Amino acid sequence: MRASRALPRLTLAHLRRGKEGALRALLLLCALSALAVVAAVVALFVYESLLFFRTVPLSDFLGGTRWAPIHEPAGYGILPLIGATLVITAIALTVAVPLGFLAALFLAAYAPPHLRAWLKPVLEMLAGVPTVVYGFFALRFVTPFLQRFLPVGFWNGLSAGLVMGVMITPYMASLSDDVLYAVPRSLWEAGYALGARRPTVLLGVVVPAAFSGIGAAFVLALTRAVGETMIVALAAGRTPAWPPNPLRPLLPLTTAMVNIATGDHEAGALIWSHLFAIGLLLFLVTFGLNALSHRVIRRVRGRFA
Repeated sequence: MRASRALPRLTLAHLRRGKEGALRALLLLCALSALAVVAAVVALFVYESLLFFRTVPLSDFLGGTRWAPIHEPAGYGILPLIGATLVITAIALTVAVPLGFLAALFLAAYAPPHLRAWLKPVLEMLAGVPTVVYGFFALRFVTPFLQRFLPVGFWNGLSAGLVMGVMITPYMASLSDDVLYAVPRSLWEAGYALGARRPTVLLGVVVPAAFSGIGAAFVLALTRAVGETMIVALAAGRTPAWPPNPLRPLLPLTTAMVNIATGDHEAGALIWSHLFAIGLLLFLVTFGLNALSHRVIRRVRGRFA
């Protein structure tokens, strides 16, 4: 009888361990598949870029100021594209970071519960609007409005940057609000118990405690701005210029990739290799920004821990 009772218990324990082992294997497979996809993308971009870098020196690619891949003589300098991307990204972050951060502070500390329950879904809905809608909004509304006050062209980097900032503001606001709202209420109450007012508690206690999450939201906004395509393709223009002027048409990296991919160029030609070289540069820039921000966030988080 004792052996017959012990057998089901052993069987159930083995089944439980088998299920846990299968679940761990599945999760490990999912993690490895994500790494495999990233490795495959990097390998593809590196392999397809080899033809371009065999023909064009790396110094001419990164240091050249003339981008004219379909003209004679051809020019493959990437600096006008990098400058345009940085200018538009800077304009977008100038709009999105303060607006998103202040909106997050309001939602986390000042908004009544019923107002927060209404504003939070609205922010998330704005984050889901297709970027092509923002692009047409920049082209048909923002640009004519700017032309009343500034000498901007029909396509210009300022209009694209402002509308891109509006587009990524919900990302910054929603993520920062989630992080601030997740800070334990004991920290809030401890600050109030010491006689500090709400702004002091918010900026002196809660924000430092949530800095890592706010930094992650900033990095997401930054990478979102660098990789945006439709807004800049519709509103920024397609004219490479050095030095970049936000009041004039600009050609960011993503727009240049769209031009190459939608042009009448044969696959395997040098210009197609240029497309993969630009994509590889974008990947390396995004990877570097994420690695640098992660290091800075860890250092600051350790200081406030």
